Order: sequence, then structure tokens, then C-alpha cells
Amino acid sequence: MKTSLSWLREFVELPAGLTAEQLDEALTNLGMEVESIVDQAATVTGDLVVGRVLTIEELTGFKKPIRFTTVDVGRAEPQEIVCGARNFAEGDLVAVILPGGELPGGFKIGARKTYGRNSNGMICSAAELGLSGDHDGIIVLPPGAARPGDDARPVVGLSDVLVEVEITPDRGYEMSLRGLARELSYVFDAPFTDPAAIEFATATEASPHPVTVEDTVGCDRFSARVVRGIDPNAASPLWMQQRLVAAGIRTISLPVDITNYLMLELGQPMHVFDLNRLNGGLVVRRARPGEKLTTLDGVARVLDAEDMVICDDTGPISLAAVMGGETSEWQPDTVDVLLEAAHWDAVMVGRTARRHKLFSEAAKRWERGVDPQLTLVALERAVQILTEHAGGTADERVLDIDHVVAPATITLDPALPTRRIGLAYDTEQVAALLSQVGCHVTGPGPFEVTPPSWRPDLLAPIDLVEEVARLGGYNDIPSLLPPARGGSGFTPEQHRRRTVGRAMAENGYVEVLSYPFVAPAAADQLGYPADDPRRSAVRLTNPLSEQEPLLRTSLLPTLFGTLKRNLGRGKRDVALYEMGTVFLPGLAEAAPPAMGVDRRPTDQEWAAVNQIVPAQPWHLAVALTGDIEPGGWWGPGRAASWADAVEAARIALAAAGVAASRVTVAAADYAPWHPGRCAAISVDGTVIGHAGELHPAVVSAFELPKRACAAELNLDALPLPPVTQAPAISSFPPALIDVALVLDAAVPAADVSAVLAAGAGDLLESVSLFDLYESEQLGPDKKSLAYKLTFRAPDRTLTTEETLAARDAAVAAVTSRFGASLRGA
Repeated sequence: MKTSLSWLREFVELPAGLTAEQLDEALTNLGMEVESIVDQAATVTGDLVVGRVLTIEELTGFKKPIRFTTVDVGRAEPQEIVCGARNFAEGDLVAVILPGGELPGGFKIGARKTYGRNSNGMICSAAELGLSGDHDGIIVLPPGAARPGDDARPVVGLSDVLVEVEITPDRGYEMSLRGLARELSYVFDAPFTDPAAIEFATATEASPHPVTVEDTVGCDRFSARVVRGIDPNAASPLWMQQRLVAAGIRTISLPVDITNYLMLELGQPMHVFDLNRLNGGLVVRRARPGEKLTTLDGVARVLDAEDMVICDDTGPISLAAVMGGETSEWQPDTVDVLLEAAHWDAVMVGRTARRHKLFSEAAKRWERGVDPQLTLVALERAVQILTEHAGGTADERVLDIDHVVAPATITLDPALPTRRIGLAYDTEQVAALLSQVGCHVTGPGPFEVTPPSWRPDLLAPIDLVEEVARLGGYNDIPSLLPPARGGSGFTPEQHRRRTVGRAMAENGYVEVLSYPFVAPAAADQLGYPADDPRRSAVRLTNPLSEQEPLLRTSLLPTLFGTLKRNLGRGKRDVALYEMGTVFLPGLAEAAPPAMGVDRRPTDQEWAAVNQIVPAQPWHLAVALTGDIEPGGWWGPGRAASWADAVEAARIALAAAGVAASRVTVAAADYAPWHPGRCAAISVDGTVIGHAGELHPAVVSAFELPKRACAAELNLDALPLPPVTQAPAISSFPPALIDVALVLDAAVPAADVSAVLAAGAGDLLESVSLFDLYESEQLGPDKKSLAYKLTFRAPDRTLTTEETLAARDAAVAAVTSRFGASLRGA
């Protein structure tokens, strides 16, 4: 969005001494990215002065008319200038740039000889100064506008400041002078004049032209007015051309320029139809498959069924909200026009623009959201400007087909902004800030907030919270990092699995990963009894392999398959482990309810569905065969046995944080292990797995070596250790003091450390024993223990007095408890 500061000042009373830095900061704090702020006066360097034409000599003999002039520019001698324009006469005031100057685009001006005459400078047109697209003639200033030699910049309109900002996709209202001025009024607490607050003609019973809207979702409002008998040669006023050029929009004709001007001012795109080129009434509808339309850029486009089009009796004549068609566009001889202002569905426009790669200025605004209450206002302004500058008669009839749905009310807890932003906002402030952006706020408790028509982006409470934060000031929000508390990374279960896996690998086991699919014969191969619940497995509806359609209830069959594959590749001493889920189906009595995607499942439906979802605990399994200790010149080695499988289970439990005192190993009879070499592994009296030597029948079924061993544990059955919070570390320097204590030889050093820590108090950071000394000088049954005491405070540097007092308290505690004395005292 590009515009000028003077245009903004028409709608908001900005401070008189506003600097570019202040404007940049204000726009940035409002959430806009400032692309540039350019002082127009700086775009033309050197001497740009007012000149009075003294003499004109017509030069002949050239391909085009050339004039040789003398111009009074306030210097001692008039300047001789060659010029090709013919729209000025002797005595006229003109804008002259003298040698050494530079025009926009890097065009440097110098003294040179051309057409057989010397030319010292150039008489400038509006296009050469970057003020408009008019190249037909130079700028002729009104009589008395200035004196020769005066700076021409303020006289020709080069004293303005151009502002260009990048608008975020959710804030389409900011792509207009109305929206930008309203936003700046918040920052500077300045009065705002709404350009849409004008008297306008409302809908009449009769229509100026027949119109039918077939799709009121794609187009929920369509307004139109007719003006007849305009002057087709009427030019756009200079002030309008200058503002359009400053905004980066090419001037075309008065009717088209008016629609572009009002699109910039109000944010309402419009379209001009040549009334005499329309065939019959207009129909607004979706395009039909196969329809084509040649747009204003000369491209024939195949329309999509989602596209909205405006049609007459000949078919589509405009790609709605994106670009008009060639057959109905304004022509140089147009005298009767139909002005259209509508409101289109933003999603439809965005998809149409991307489908046809037509990112017009109108489409950019429609896909971001346009105020649906602007159609009649924009038409009123367009009719006023058009009849003022081109004459004509406005038809008193007004068309307005209105199906706009009012904005939905949002319920907002006044405390929500404080909770989400972390900055205290009282109830009155929240209501005031939301009212400032145009919201209607009611209710002392939970607010009932109705967004204004120009804010379609306000749909949920969090959108209102964003407005409170934005207008309350982003800079006032403290920049604080959230505390990194222990346990916020991996879940306890994830941490346990990783720790167990690392422990197994460090003890010589190699991790493998297997597909969780097994054959129906696996239960027989493992020797499960007929009533063993592990025989009940989930059958896949569409398995990868028909030979393995079941989900495993144990890790052992897939692990044995991997073990067999390694043995087949020549490996003889193998120790493998695998961690993964097993699938234990429940017995649901009823089929799950049928659910669609049109709504969220109810709690009852969710519970019914989860009844048939199998439990999926994480298991750990190991398998060993061959030598656990290799043989060689040092000895015969040792083969893996059931005891090694049990030890693997102990290693896993220790890594999971289970103390050895809580683990019980007892004989058991459990398939697929050998009845006499199977151990049940229990934690706190609950069996969580088994380990031992495999049954000979199982070894034979899986083609494994004799006396192969295995273990399997249910990791999810283990109690989780509590989360340990990391201690806070002080950034202040420590105070180090050593103490040597003489006491009875029978006193344990650990007990002395504990008493020292208790006596020293909170300032003690650590205590460590670094020396034990015994000698005859100390006396019989005596010893000297030397400890290093580290003192540190979390919020300050300790003084010597504080440190010594804490040391003395620690020594006094040991003296009182054990009768100790300081060595050397």
C-alpha cells in the first residue's frame, strides 16, 4: 500500500512536526512492515525553479515541432532552453530544472547543443517530475503562483512525503487511506475523520439497470448507479493524477481513475461498464464449465466453476472482483456509464486470482476482506466526482441487492488478555481498546463484543486479545523467556526407554527393529497354552503380507526371526535387544458407533471407540546365543546361559531407576521358556516379565541353536521415578574454607559431613572430605578429617564475616555432636 502523507492528513490530524522516524515507528508498532518513507522533494536534486517564458522561436526543418525559448529563472541572464512541447505561451510560468540537476529515474540535466541551439536546462512536464503519467505537455503554473527563481517543488506538488507499507493478509482494511488514517489515530490519539461518513442515496424501488444475483454466497451485496451524458474527453484533475501516481497506479481516464482513487481512499474496489455496450440485464453467477472470457489484458481465459462472473445476454463480460472483460469496458467515446460496487466472497476471489494468475489491486483487497457497508458510499462519491469534472446526469434510481450477514458476537473473558499476554489489563482498559477499533462492547462480566463491519478478521476471542496487545503497545509487553523446568523435554516414559536402550547397548547388546506383523502359527511355535490370552491377536484388514496378518502380542517371535537371519549370515555369537509396542486386544461387547467428520465425537462415542482399541504397552526383549565370553589363548570362554538373560533383565531394571532391593527373581513355568530354567521377574511383588532358557520345542520351531536364551519385560508396568528438578545455580563467586577436625577414630566420616552441612545452614553449597590423617601426636584412637566447605549466596557476594560465621556454626555442631576440635587450635 502506497500513499502520501498529505492525503493521510486529510483524515487524521497528525502532529505538524511529524518526522519520518516517528511515522516509521508508529506504523511498525501497529503491526505494519514499512517498506519506505520517501520525501518527494529529494527525488529531484539540483535547482528546480519557477521560470517565466520570455520569448518563443519556432524552429523549422525538423521531423517534429521544436521551440527555442528564453526563460527568466531569477538569474542575471535568461536561460536559453530548447523544448518540444507546445502547450505554453510567452509570459507563462513553468517549472525549469537547471544544469547539474537530476530528475527521477537518474536522468541528469546538463548544458548541451541540440537542434543547432544551446539548451541550458529543461522545461519539465508532470511525467518527467514523477507527478503523473501525462507526457503531452509541460506544467503551466497559474499566474501569480510564484516568482521566477523560486523553488518549484512546493508549487508543482513535490513537497509531499510518500509512504509504502506491507499489509499482513488478515488486515485488508489497512489497504486504504480510511484504514491507515484510523490506525494512526490510535497511536497519536488524534481526531479521525471517516471519509465514509457522508450522506448517500439509498436503494430505490426501481433499478437503473436490470440485475439478478444468482449466488448470494459468492456475492452478498451488489450495488449500481448510472450516469448519462458525461464528457468523454474530460481529464482527471491534476490532484487525482498526482495521488494515483504516488500510489503506483497508472492514470487511464476520468471514470476509471475515479474508481481507482476511491479504492485507495475507501478500500472499496469498483468497476465501470459502458452502458451502451451492455446487451440486456446483468446476471451475477458462478461460471459454467467451458465458458471463456477475454479480460482487459487481452488474454482469453477458460473459466472455472468456482469463478464468479457478471454476464449479460452474450455471456460473461467480467471476471468478478478480479478483472473486467473487453466487451464492456470503458471506451474513449463512452458517454453513459454504469458504476458497480459489490461485496464478494474473499475465499472465492483469492482462489480465482491464483487460478488465473491475476493479482490485481482489487483482488488483493477482496481476498483480505472489504467492508460490505461501503458500496453505496463509494457510488455516491464516484457520482459526485464524475459529474463535477465530466458533467452528465446521475440517474436517481439506485440498485442495492443486500444479503450481507451481520458480524457474529464474540464472548470475551476480560481477564483473557492478561492471561495470554502476561501484562495486567483492567476491565475498563480492555473495553476501551476494543471500542477504539470500532467494536461494540457490552456487559460488565464476560464481554459481548460485536466487531465492526470493516474487521472481518475478528472471529474469536484470541483475535480480540491480539487487538488489546497491539493497541495497548507491543513495546510495553515484557520480553521474558519462560523458565526451563526439569521434565519439560522427554516424557518420563520416553526418558526411561532411552535410558534402558543405552544401558543394553553399553552391555554388548545390539538393537534391532522389526515389523510388528506375525503369522497365525507363531502362537503354536511359541508353545502358548490353548487358553493363553497372548493367542488373541489383532488381525489387520489390509495386511502387507497375507502370511503375516496379525499384530504381535510379544516381541519374541519377530526377535527370533532376526536372530535366525543373523545366524544364517554366519554369525555365531549374537546378543540382540528390541524395544517396541505389543498389541493386546480387549474384548468389546458391541461394535463401535459410526462417526462422520461433520462434528467432534461426544465423550460417550469416544469412550465406545476406545474400548476396541488394543492396549499397546512398550516391551523390552533380548535374545542370546553362542558365547557370552569369547574363548582364546586365555581360556575356553563361556557360553550364554539362562543366568545371562536374567542379568539382562536386572540391567534394564537398574537403568529404569528400579532399586535392586525391589527386584525379585523366582522360578516359574511360562511359555516359551524351559520349565526348569525360567525365572519370573517381579518389582514390588508384581511380575513384569520373564527370562531364561528357551524350551527345546521352541528352539526347534524357530530353528535356533540349542540352549538359546531370551527375556521379555513390560516396561510400562514399571513405576516411574519422580522428576528431579535441577538446582538453581548462583552467578556470584563462592567462598572456600578448609577445616580440619580431630575426633574419635570410630566416628564415620559421612556422619561428620552430614552434621557439618546441617550446622552451616543455607549458605553452604557443598562439603567434601579431602584428607584423613592419623598419628601418635593426635593421640590413641584419634583421627583428623579435613573438609573443603564451599559457601555461596544466590543473590549477593558473601562477606568475610558471613562466611566465617557459617564456618563456625558448622564446626560448633560437630563439636557438640562428636566432641571434635579444630586441628591446630
